[in-house]
Amino acid sequence: MEPWNLHKKGIDTDTDTDTDGNEGFGGSSIFSYISGLISFNQSFRHSANMERKHLWIVLLLLAMACFVLPASSDNLFRIGLKKHRLDVNSMNAARVARLKDRYGKHVNGIEKKSGDSDLDIVPLKNYLDAQYYGEIGVGSPPQKFKVVFDTGSSNLWVPSSRCYFSIACWFHSKYKASKSSTYSGNGESCSIRYGTGSISGYLSQDNVKVGNLVVKDQVFIEATREPSVTFIIAKFDGILGLGFQEISVGNVTPVWYNMVGQGLVKVPVFSFWFNRDANAKEGGELVFGGVDSKHFKGNHTYVPLTQKGYWQFNMGDFLIGNASTGYCAGGCAAIVDSGTSLLAGPTTIVTQINHAIGAEGVVSMECKTIVSQYGEMIWDLLVSGVRPDQVCSQAGLCYLDGAQHVSSNIRTVVERETDGSSVGEAPLCTACEMAVVWMQNQLKQKGTKERVLEYVDQLCSKLPSPMGESVIDCNSISSMPNISFTIKDKAFVLTPEQYILKTGEGVAAICVSGFAALDVPPPRGPLWILGDVFMGPYHTVFDYGKSQVGFAEAV
Repeated sequence: MEPWNLHKKGIDTDTDTDTDGNEGFGGSSIFSYISGLISFNQSFRHSANMERKHLWIVLLLLAMACFVLPASSDNLFRIGLKKHRLDVNSMNAARVARLKDRYGKHVNGIEKKSGDSDLDIVPLKNYLDAQYYGEIGVGSPPQKFKVVFDTGSSNLWVPSSRCYFSIACWFHSKYKASKSSTYSGNGESCSIRYGTGSISGYLSQDNVKVGNLVVKDQVFIEATREPSVTFIIAKFDGILGLGFQEISVGNVTPVWYNMVGQGLVKVPVFSFWFNRDANAKEGGELVFGGVDSKHFKGNHTYVPLTQKGYWQFNMGDFLIGNASTGYCAGGCAAIVDSGTSLLAGPTTIVTQINHAIGAEGVVSMECKTIVSQYGEMIWDLLVSGVRPDQVCSQAGLCYLDGAQHVSSNIRTVVERETDGSSVGEAPLCTACEMAVVWMQNQLKQKGTKERVLEYVDQLCSKLPSPMGESVIDCNSISSMPNISFTIKDKAFVLTPEQYILKTGEGVAAICVSGFAALDVPPPRGPLWILGDVFMGPYHTVFDYGKSQVGFAEAV
């Protein structure tokens, strides 16, 4: 989750096991932006001073924490989410919240009514609209942990009682194997890399309680090192992955697989409802075994998965207002990810969104250089009929490596993963490629050369900052356009109120664009990560049995 990722760049173990299937791309979160608003030293000193006070009130905080609801008469398994109100101090402190660097790598007839008896509904808590987490129990008797239920990863990990030298472990619950009668040792070492650090530890086995369900003999990671400052202020203790086994560290069987395999749910489906109401006590719900009909209206639109590992599918055109960007008209890959705070997409499109909503990003000198020195040449090449994917090489800004076009792809949220076709850094090449996309789109609208070059220069000024985020004027939200994703030929619209995250009031108000830049090269990209900003307005169903995901308007 990115959350915030949020995002996992890659996964490895201490053995020589090939981890190609676990390599990741990146995401972005609101926490990444906050890190640019204040200095880390300032927030960390504040956190350290406050921790003494927090230790005295820890029991009160735990009492207010997300809890598992007792078994209800309808036998639904609910995991509830609660939301923390946004405030400037919390946003500042969140500068060190988790930033995962991830990604390398329902159903007709299953909708249950809220009174059905085959659902396990787990209440979730919501922190800053960026971390949704719920409570689980590990061991016998259950030791409680707050975890992010993350569809973008597949492992369960919690801090270990043997985590001695990581500050983050001092402020979170730790698993004590000696206190569990069902513990079974494993001991295999493993680690997960994150954009802001990593966690490492070893595998153990024990019972895991999720809602009212008890998964027996679940293998999980006891984290003995959490060196990243990210985890110190994170509201969650660990992560429970709901992705596929193909991306699981050490090929460990995920909790969800065991839940299905042990017959704990009758229907292999789970669904999320995220409450985006900042004043609500209830943060949301995660339902195992079907869907809760009270949290959506109408019918779900289902789309088949195209690649297992992540919940990945094909998305159609992307619109700003009613105008097509042309970028995904031929289709783009998309991943729906409950562990990512924002919506992450190609820099080319995010820049157009920033321009349309008046977001302020970092000025790219390379981009402006392309417009001023090569703009007319690019225009002439496009007008003369040169293929768009050949323009930059003919202009001498990119080159061909055999039959493959070589481009560096701008680094935004995460470090670009290295593969055999990548050749060095070429910022002018990447800037040229973006300019080609923008000019080509304007050509279709029959814009004049002068106006198109001026427009592209304006887009250069709206390029996102190095961490992918952008700030906007809170007073202009009402005049911003809607943004639409096309899924299964249906437009899923996000209003400005839904894709802008706001904290504070009056002169202290801060508004952040819910869109972050993420560049993934072909064949996996272009790629969109549909995180909590999308899953808030749209109730989401993950149908494991039929390999599809579904979306309906949330209520």
